[in-house]
Amino acid sequence: MATPGGPRPGNTPPNYNPNSLADNMQNLQINRPTQPPHSVANSGGPRPSPPFGQQPPPFPSSAPPSSPFPGASPVPRHGLTPPGVLPRASVPPGGPPQTTLPPNVASNRPSGPPGTQPPPPFGSRPPPPGSLLSSMGSPAWPPSGTPSGAFPPSGQVVALSGSRPGPFASSPLMTASAMPPSTTSSPINNGPPAFGSGPLQGGSRFPSAGSIPRLPVGPPPSTMSLAGAPPHAPSMRSLLGSPPASAPGGPVQPAPPFLAPPQGVPPPSGSSPFSAPPQGVSQPPGSLYGPQTWPIQPRQVAPPPPPIPGSAQPPRMFGMPPPLPTQSMAAISPATMSQMGAPMAGPSKIDPNQIPRPIPSSSVILHETRQGNQANPPPPATSDYIVRDTGNCSPRYLRCTISQIPCTVDLLTTSGMQLALLVQPLALPHPSEEPIQVVDFGESGPVRCSRCKGYINPFMKFIDQGKRFICNLCGFTDETPRDYHCNLGPDGRRRDADDRPELCRGTVEFVATKEYMVREPMPAVFFFLIDVSMNAIQIGATAAACSAINQVIADLPEGPRTMVGIATFDSTIHFYNPKRALQQPLMLIVPDVQDVYTPLQTDIIVPLSECRQHLELLLENIPTMFQNNKTADSAFGAAIKAAFLAMKSTGGKLLVFQSVLPSVGIGALSTREAEGRTNISAGEKEAHKLLQPADKILKTLAVELAEYQVCVDVFITTQTYVDIASISVIPRTTGGQVYYYYPFSALSDPAKLYNDLRWNVTRPQGFEAVMRVRCSQGLQVQEYSGNFCKRIPTDVDLPAIDCDKAIMATLKHDDKLQDGSECAFQCSLLYTTVYGQRRIRVSTLSLSCTSMLSSLFRSADLDTQFACFLKQGASEILSSPLLQVREQVTNLCINILHSYRKFCATVSSSGQLILPEALKLLPLYTLALIKSTGLQTDGRIDDRSFWINYVSSLSAPLAIPLVYPRMVAIHDLNSKEMDESLIPHVIPLSSEHLSDDGIYLLENGEDCLIYIGNSTDPDIMRRLFGISSIDEIPNQFVLQQYDDNPLSKKLNDVVNEIRRQRCSYLRLKLCKKGDPSGMLFYSYMVEDKTRSGLSYVEFLVHIHREIQSKMS
Repeated sequence: MATPGGPRPGNTPPNYNPNSLADNMQNLQINRPTQPPHSVANSGGPRPSPPFGQQPPPFPSSAPPSSPFPGASPVPRHGLTPPGVLPRASVPPGGPPQTTLPPNVASNRPSGPPGTQPPPPFGSRPPPPGSLLSSMGSPAWPPSGTPSGAFPPSGQVVALSGSRPGPFASSPLMTASAMPPSTTSSPINNGPPAFGSGPLQGGSRFPSAGSIPRLPVGPPPSTMSLAGAPPHAPSMRSLLGSPPASAPGGPVQPAPPFLAPPQGVPPPSGSSPFSAPPQGVSQPPGSLYGPQTWPIQPRQVAPPPPPIPGSAQPPRMFGMPPPLPTQSMAAISPATMSQMGAPMAGPSKIDPNQIPRPIPSSSVILHETRQGNQANPPPPATSDYIVRDTGNCSPRYLRCTISQIPCTVDLLTTSGMQLALLVQPLALPHPSEEPIQVVDFGESGPVRCSRCKGYINPFMKFIDQGKRFICNLCGFTDETPRDYHCNLGPDGRRRDADDRPELCRGTVEFVATKEYMVREPMPAVFFFLIDVSMNAIQIGATAAACSAINQVIADLPEGPRTMVGIATFDSTIHFYNPKRALQQPLMLIVPDVQDVYTPLQTDIIVPLSECRQHLELLLENIPTMFQNNKTADSAFGAAIKAAFLAMKSTGGKLLVFQSVLPSVGIGALSTREAEGRTNISAGEKEAHKLLQPADKILKTLAVELAEYQVCVDVFITTQTYVDIASISVIPRTTGGQVYYYYPFSALSDPAKLYNDLRWNVTRPQGFEAVMRVRCSQGLQVQEYSGNFCKRIPTDVDLPAIDCDKAIMATLKHDDKLQDGSECAFQCSLLYTTVYGQRRIRVSTLSLSCTSMLSSLFRSADLDTQFACFLKQGASEILSSPLLQVREQVTNLCINILHSYRKFCATVSSSGQLILPEALKLLPLYTLALIKSTGLQTDGRIDDRSFWINYVSSLSAPLAIPLVYPRMVAIHDLNSKEMDESLIPHVIPLSSEHLSDDGIYLLENGEDCLIYIGNSTDPDIMRRLFGISSIDEIPNQFVLQQYDDNPLSKKLNDVVNEIRRQRCSYLRLKLCKKGDPSGMLFYSYMVEDKTRSGLSYVEFLVHIHREIQSKMS
């Protein structure tokens, strides 16, 4: 969708890049008093300054750079920044003009007035967690002695030691890199690449300018020995993050979880929104992202990985031979086994410091999608990486659960793993990535296969002097269109392949021709529907909604195609005619909520430019007009139906603010929660029925809305049960989403409501979209899951699609694939940009096929596997009892690990739990999922319904944080050196890591809890929160920034950086021990033993025991 900052209609630059979303995060002071917005004509005057210190984004004014590709039509780029972004300095003189927006956006933002505007609080997708690119477009390089991609230690032995502590219990795990000591004089990496420490095979970290060694795809064998490592081995950080016992060459600093650019570095004058290296950072010859300078010498491309034989030597454990290069081992001694059933009394038999835990990477990974004519495995979704598209699309747009495709269905079944794609077609790219190229084939439209309709891509093979081409999806041979013909070079490729984006890039965007349109592209329509029932007025929800809409109007895309409408509702529906000619807006009431109609359709939705001032006046007056409203009923379904009738001819976005249970009119609901309010005992067996819609009325309405391209987002601001299970059917079917503020607080929630609404309308997005995923012969899509409507089996209808939404496509074999061949997937998304251009975004991914089980485990993608686990678990909750769902999830994990133990690991001792290196954190995340909101028996029905909804369109980078949140200590922010990262080191989610005199922050991408220990220093509490004792902790909390107080500033910086990374404003809550808030905080300590679940150590023992029983 439009984001302030892109080209204005009539002034569209070529190629867009949605990341020039340059927003200066320091300006996010979450506490400034609200200022009434000024009315702004669309003349580029000053924008209203939104409340809570959030400012709208700047308009980078830019001369359009010339298109790098001869065939590319000039196209605007689009940019908006997700919550909270940093300005990037300009490229050095040699580089290209970088005024582009990111590759992934619905191209075409207005490149607004050259006025200087303060940037928004939170708005551009972060350089993901930890980007090294602080106000610079080029990466920081490690000292020249460091191994450029310190190898991930691939064979990991986790000692779950027996009853005697022995020499092993105390020594931290050491990892020895399998490189000659001479090259590793200064080790820079930490333990196994759980969250992407290091370059994951094939994507190297930024090395010194001259040399970029690349890793082979299979990591080199390396063992982690439990007794001290040999003195010459360069030791890295232990699994938990404490420095190793002896590190050659001085102590190794634990790497911070996420890096972020330093605050307060102003960009050089005249710079574009991002990127020159700061002083003191060695700049590689030429600009790293300049046209031709990617500093890789041809001879340094890594050779293909050596084949790993099916039966390698058994892993080393206490004097055994070295293990397979890709496995982790945990030894559980017989003494431990004997007491497995009982809760572990006395000292734990397993050393908790030796078990696998996530170690976030602090450095930016440079990822080339293909190398040496084969796909590179993607970096972890949760890591910070910069992609160079060399044929396969970026993993941001398309990720597969396994980076090699099993040749047969039997091999896949044996592995126990899922085969699925996670598709996020408009995902925000990293600000330093090249923009997606827009290609215009003119009247004829893009070249396609005449049989399967696949789009031209880098893997289609041209033959017969270029006169014909073979489709890589279905194998059919087509004639090359005459005007597209080109001779082949000696290597068999077309001579113009590197000049045509569609023949050398994994993702391109084609300009759609008339044949792709059923009607003229729709305008950008925004209709706001506000609950004014008694309850909504009393809790302050109506006032908060009106204030948020009033400020967001300034951020809607400029131009004659932007239309708006407003209605309010209680037990009747009130439309308003905000036309400029009238003295004041006219209210039109629709009393019939059973058989709804819309009055004077033409005057309800009007161009924004004609009614901006009237609209602002109306929004200021609505809370006063209804302040004495005594109507408690809400006609939610009828109001949506009436708004739909007004929008039917155009389609568009319907944004609904709802505070109470819909009780009258179409789709009225009853308080069925009473039968299962606690839903523990009798409710347990049937509890899942309360998570299903009460009836089919709203579903029928939703399908009708989707058919006419109306997308509904619902903002639920409530203090009671509203039956989200029934209400959410509408946003899910229409490609929208549910926002949930419970219990709504008029003090602390308006800031989040405003920021959520602002990101909703300004993020990159498209309208009236259709998506299809095509696969090579031998595979097909079994089903799609996400927020959409499906009319025919192969296509997904999306009234709207935005950069945050992901769709899962589960795959199945329909034939045998050939070992060593390549299997391709192509996602095509036809959509309309907010400026009314029809586009087709095509992303292609080609992966090799394998018939070896060990290769599947080596190339498993943990983040994507787990995201699929999570989505399948969430959909099961709707139809099965919770106990059964928890068992299914645990069995999925056990089956995968059992298959690996049985077929890929050859170990003589049965006392060892052996985990594949790529999936060693699967047990931890499975345990976290079992203990998550969605799978807990206690808790509110609405909370679980919202969780299920949130998961349905969740992207891979947010899946793990949802169940295994990030926790950091904030009481000692002043004393910590953060290694360039704003965010302190991550702490495991176990209460033994919490001290009574500490303050801890925990965030899962949606909520942020701050826990204050009972013995915390009153001075620290006063400086951070303005309270002097734990008894003064308020229920409703707004984070302030206290002047002359560095600790307070650091906390604000940390919170704002997390908001920027997550593209979400996060609700803040203070928690203390012995209080319900403290219990809420402790419920996230997933590694602890609880009433309803095992501790992490016990869960590993349980899994080990299950695997052993299967083995016997």
